[in-house]
Amino acid sequence: MILKTINLKEHGSLPDAHVVFYILDTPGEKLHIQSRPFVILCPGGGYERTSFREGEPIAMQFLRRGYHVAVLRYSTAPAVFPAALLELGRTVLLIRAHAEEWKADPSQIFVQGCSAGGHLAGCLGTMWDEPFLAEALQTEPNLLRPEGMILCYPVISSVRGTAHKDSFRALLGTDREEAWEPLSLEKRVKETTVPAFLWHTFADGTVPVENSLVMAQALHCARVRTELHVFQEGVHGLGAADELSRRQDGSGVEPECQCWTKLACRWMEQIRRQDGFLTTTEL
Repeated sequence: MILKTINLKEHGSLPDAHVVFYILDTPGEKLHIQSRPFVILCPGGGYERTSFREGEPIAMQFLRRGYHVAVLRYSTAPAVFPAALLELGRTVLLIRAHAEEWKADPSQIFVQGCSAGGHLAGCLGTMWDEPFLAEALQTEPNLLRPEGMILCYPVISSVRGTAHKDSFRALLGTDREEAWEPLSLEKRVKETTVPAFLWHTFADGTVPVENSLVMAQALHCARVRTELHVFQEGVHGLGAADELSRRQDGSGVEPECQCWTKLACRWMEQIRRQDGFLTTTEL
């Protein structure tokens, strides 16, 4: 496996913004596999930081299933929208630019995010074709389109009672709730929004499950392919929900939720099969 770190310098980026690529060895003369799909991980942290637990521990889950992985350490407060979104878009473009070198399938790039990182992934999934993004990155909109988005207990809605206010406050640098509404993602869903996989827990006391429910409803109304899983137990910020995600206080392990990575890979396999590409069982 190759580890490669690339610094990101978009408009509004902080000096430490970067992306770490985990690139699996793919020797063409020895393996049936000629190229691999890519998953870009956007860790959570309320747009105030990026969590370790929602980065490398999750990366290990996708790597073992044959996916290349990128962990995006995007700009957080005091950086404001759209700095992190530009960095995510740039990461997609980097994968496309290095697809031959890294043995990556440029048509099979998925974005994944936890909590506020789920909001970031959802921003690209809903806004990839909006002119401001392509103009800022000096590219074509179709080159920014991910194949699908995996949203894990995501921050979605700015509606009072549902909103994770700290995330919107950090993302936009303002307490004015009316300024948050344009980035309430259930209102950005349209027919061109990419397919989505979502999961949440009913017990999440930080980002209420209503965030995933309203997003799933909006996706359904727009006839966007969607899969939703809601687990009964589990605190916010579970990450992979396994031992690699255990916090110092012992929390963060939830056996019932550990299946989400397997479910997400099965969902990506279905998307890829419907689009005529190799399935993960062939990796």
